[in-house]
Parts: sequence; structure tokens; C-alpha cells
Amino acid sequence: MIKIENLTKRYGKFYALNDISAAFYKGQTVSLLGPNGSGKTTLIKSILGLVIAESGVIKVNGHDVKKDWAYKADIGYMPQIGRYPENMTIRQVIRMLKEMRKDVNSYDEELIERFSLRAIEHKTMKSLSGGTRQKVSACLAFLFRPNLLIMDEPTAGLDPVASEILKNKIALERDNGKLILITSHVISDLDEITSHVMYLQDGALVFYKTAEELRASTGEERLNKVIAAIMQNGYAYENHR
Repeated sequence: MIKIENLTKRYGKFYALNDISAAFYKGQTVSLLGPNGSGKTTLIKSILGLVIAESGVIKVNGHDVKKDWAYKADIGYMPQIGRYPENMTIRQVIRMLKEMRKDVNSYDEELIERFSLRAIEHKTMKSLSGGTRQKVSACLAFLFRPNLLIMDEPTAGLDPVASEILKNKIALERDNGKLILITSHVISDLDEITSHVMYLQDGALVFYKTAEELRASTGEERLNKVIAAIMQNGYAYENHR
């Protein structure tokens, strides 16, 4: 579904991405992990067409992202910090986006109901807490029933109940054959939903493997301990490609 070949992006002498190659498929939940500055956000923005790499190719469903932007219609994106017109209500924001997508007539509003947003849909965006903004962003990501979801720190700011609701939704959509890419610093939140882990460091691909392969190779069950064991043992990049 997504094929990345030899992707390189530099800012001056700094390599944000250094010769990255990988492929992601339907039915996967891929956790993009790595320290700050590792290249996770640059990779996401490259897939979204918001960053143009110096070299390499990204294809989404066969569409080269540099040449054909039609692929974006099948992506649901949940940013780390949602930016919305501050004076618009939740209801107005949802309605505005629906009006922008005249090609869609069937909406996924499950999270709107599960998060009880109907009861507060009259509230303006500027009056919302950070956690409620996150709920709105999650609802909008799934709204148009996309087959590819990209979620940047999706559980950040959510209370435990809302976090579980979102994780259950992610797992359900993955089981329905969708591809979901997630970045997060809260690795413990990813345990139950991750099928694959891609770890970046200093713009380079350290490893990209299934969660089960990584658990078997480290003897650890919890994903945060799996990652810690790998990095503490100083595994060479080529051992995990």
C-alpha cells in the first residue's frame, strides 16, 4: 500500500532521513518509534506530501506522491496538535469538512458517539481542553472511512477511558484491513495494537520488524522493554533491516 525507496531528506548538512526504504501493507499497525529528531515526523510529512525529499520515491497505492496528489483522498490524518478555526463550534468544524468532501456520502461517526461529542458540539474550539481537541482530531481522522490512517501521538492528552476507546477503534480498523501508521513517545500505549515496529535514529532506519519477532529476539513482552533491550544491547543497524 505504501512503498518507500531510498528516501533521503536533508536540511543543510543534517540528514532528517538517510536512504530509507520500507513497505507498509493493509492490515498492519506500524508504530514509528525513535528519539526526538530521529526522522519520524519528516517521514510522515513526506508520505503526506508536505515535505519533498531530495531523492527517493514514495508510492501510495501505486501513486507517486510527487506527481499525483489524488492519493490523499484516502488518508485520514490525526496531527499531534490540531489547528482549527477558534471561533467555530465542534458541529461547524465537522460540517465544514463534510462540505469539503462532496465525494463522500457515508461517514464513520462511531468516535463522535463514543466520545460523547454530541453533548458538547455547540462549544467553540477555543474553549476546548487539549484532550477534547484530541478527541475531535481522532473523530475527523476516521470520518471519511479512509483506508490509510496516519496518527501522530494519538493518545497524548487523552484520559484513560478515551485512550482505550481510541485504541480499540484503531485495532478494529486494522482488523478490517486498513493500514495505520502511528508515532508515539508513550510506547506502553502501543502494546495491544502494534503489529510492526519501525525504529529510526538520526534519520537512519535501525530496524523494521514485526512486534512478535522483536519480542522473540529479546525475550521481553512489553513493547517499551523490547525497545529498551534492543537499544541497550547496541544492536547494529544491519542486523534489523
